[in-house]
Amino acid sequence: MLRCKSLCLVLFFAALSFAEVAAPDSGKAAVSGCAEGTVIAQVDFKGLEHTKPRVVERELLNRVGEAFSKEKFEIEKARLQDLDLFTEITVSCDKVGELAEPTSIKLTYHFKEIFRWIPAPAGKKTDRDGLMLGLALANINVLGEDIRLEVQYRTTVDPFFDKNEVAFYASSPYLFGTPLGWNFEFLMTDSYDEIRDFPERSLLWDFDVDYEVKEHFSLLGTAALRMISTWGGAILPEIGAGIALDYRDSKLDTRKGTYFEYMLTHVGAGSNFMVSNSECGEGLECSSLKGENYWELLTDARAYKTFGRFITGATALVRYRPGDVEFYDYYYHGGANTFRGHEADSGSLGVHEALLTLEERFVLMERHAASIWGINFFYGVQLVAGFDGSLLWDKGRPGWDNYEGAVYGGIHLVIPALDRIRFEVGYSPDKGEPVFYFGLFDKVTSSRWRSR
Repeated sequence: MLRCKSLCLVLFFAALSFAEVAAPDSGKAAVSGCAEGTVIAQVDFKGLEHTKPRVVERELLNRVGEAFSKEKFEIEKARLQDLDLFTEITVSCDKVGELAEPTSIKLTYHFKEIFRWIPAPAGKKTDRDGLMLGLALANINVLGEDIRLEVQYRTTVDPFFDKNEVAFYASSPYLFGTPLGWNFEFLMTDSYDEIRDFPERSLLWDFDVDYEVKEHFSLLGTAALRMISTWGGAILPEIGAGIALDYRDSKLDTRKGTYFEYMLTHVGAGSNFMVSNSECGEGLECSSLKGENYWELLTDARAYKTFGRFITGATALVRYRPGDVEFYDYYYHGGANTFRGHEADSGSLGVHEALLTLEERFVLMERHAASIWGINFFYGVQLVAGFDGSLLWDKGRPGWDNYEGAVYGGIHLVIPALDRIRFEVGYSPDKGEPVFYFGLFDKVTSSRWRSR
């Protein structure tokens, strides 16, 4: 699911973290006075000012009548952190009543909530459009139900107003109490695609669902409609289904575990709609974008292992698309969200793609809770180094001519909503010079949504 993309978080948290204007709460014990195996007689919550208790309860494993387990709490804590609603989560235990058995306790969960409303600058960083800035209004916890809504206007920085986007996002991990995660996106674009070389004026409606059938196993679905009204244009419906096997300890800032996703999506058959010659303008030649009709087979595999402060991660994203794929939907590689060896250009286009990454992270500073002016947030710092592999090809099987490799290193700032801000330098022997990259979200996440 996409999360809130407000650029104010980037500037705000980065400044606070390194200027040390907020005091961290890292010294506070996560578990206070809770003996392993003590029977839980009562569960209480403190600090839920804006979040409804049921949002928290559905993530808990320690229950009334059962023995308290610190191992269960660590799992609970990771699940609650994945909600991206809290900067700090701790538990404490107290004896229930004066005459109660010493093995019976009241278990209290203490929460510090992240601020809900974000009226602020907005931002987006893609390999195609570069850095885009604008305005946004977001609420990350509507009605206390962990529903996120956001509306944005964004424009390019260099030059200003050269490319423009209006966007609306809505998402939640539950629907009416059912573990049916959903995400809706509307995007209106007025832009020029320098990589694929065409002016793009388009509308996109996209709706994705993730239904957890049982622990670690989910059914996935997607439906989308794109209308590209450039010259003539194309109407492109999409529908797909898949499965996910998720054994990660946490979806955000994963430390250990594996994730496998397999999706089959059909795009098209698109319809063309033409414009009259008078609409093209005097002296201009009318042309039409062609409709498409293809299948996309997607494999997304991730594996993580932690050794002390070191986190080793290996990821592979492969998308194979048999059928009729037009130039305006070709994949591109190059940049912070795909291949950190060179910038994206028209020479790095293909119908099918494979992105491979092997990354080592060193936790320089663990996640810290902090607060300033009544605004609660968290931050952490990680050093990274790794290897990127890229395969782009049009037909048949890829060969060595379709392969590129690069090494990279940098620093990541872990924050709410955006997951992380990435400052990285990549180097490809084929290009022979280092390139600086700035990115938002984990690269494996941004690789998935970089293409409209």
